[in-house]
Amino acid sequence: MQAVEDLKAQYPLSLLLQIACLARSTFYDHRNRLARADRHAELKGAIRQAFSDAKGAYGHRRILAVLQRCGWRVSKMTVLKLMRTLGLQCPVRRRRRYNSFRGEVGHAADDVLDRQFTAAARHTKWVTDVTEFAIGAAKVYVSPVLDLWDNRVVSAVAGPSPSVKIVTDGLRTAINNLQPGEKPLVHSDQGFQYRHTLWQGVLRDAGLTQSMSRKGTCLDNAVMEGFFSHLKEEWFRIQQPATVDEFHAGLTSYLQWWNTTRIQQRLGYLSPDEYLAQTATVA
Repeated sequence: MQAVEDLKAQYPLSLLLQIACLARSTFYDHRNRLARADRHAELKGAIRQAFSDAKGAYGHRRILAVLQRCGWRVSKMTVLKLMRTLGLQCPVRRRRRYNSFRGEVGHAADDVLDRQFTAAARHTKWVTDVTEFAIGAAKVYVSPVLDLWDNRVVSAVAGPSPSVKIVTDGLRTAINNLQPGEKPLVHSDQGFQYRHTLWQGVLRDAGLTQSMSRKGTCLDNAVMEGFFSHLKEEWFRIQQPATVDEFHAGLTSYLQWWNTTRIQQRLGYLSPDEYLAQTATVA
């Protein structure tokens, strides 16, 4: 139709319609539709802005939640359709997991958590793990501690080796955030770091209970696996840091965004900070 519209000043309209196999009524109907104002123009702008603010990390469900918080009354399917029209698509998460298991070295704790991934209060259940990133020829390993109450990153340490020191440094930082009387359960996989006497000694000195996933059962630590997936797809694959310095700066920025701004379905489409503030207000 657009080609006919562009050429009709140079050639007879009847000839162009015949070549294009278009009925005259169809041609005029489509032309009139294009001439009408886009009734979704303002909504498209709001969708673009929400997608940009989220650094391309939100899919249509979270974009819908952002729009609803801004007062829009719109359906999920409309948002999905318009995002497809605008070419806005968040990355599809892919599973590529670093495996820290090194055989039967040291003592393995029982699976006390038992896939009970909800918590009644802050700092009652923590999960942790180590994941690997490749930056050119270099490798960087990240060890966060996540609170299952509000999915907050309590601490995170990164370094060039998946050492016992990295995980214990992160654990000590997390412990420093505790108030008197708070004794969270700490759950991990059966990686060699968590079987080490240094890790277990830090837990024991702080009076914390250790829990471990069953061997070869990553779903026993599914929340941590999910966080790593978000971290890699929402930040690392989009930003693609070229140097280790860029990696550390970007990681710090993402973790701050995760705690303060990134909305989560599990929290009623609130960020951890918003969830904490709402809970404190209710209490």
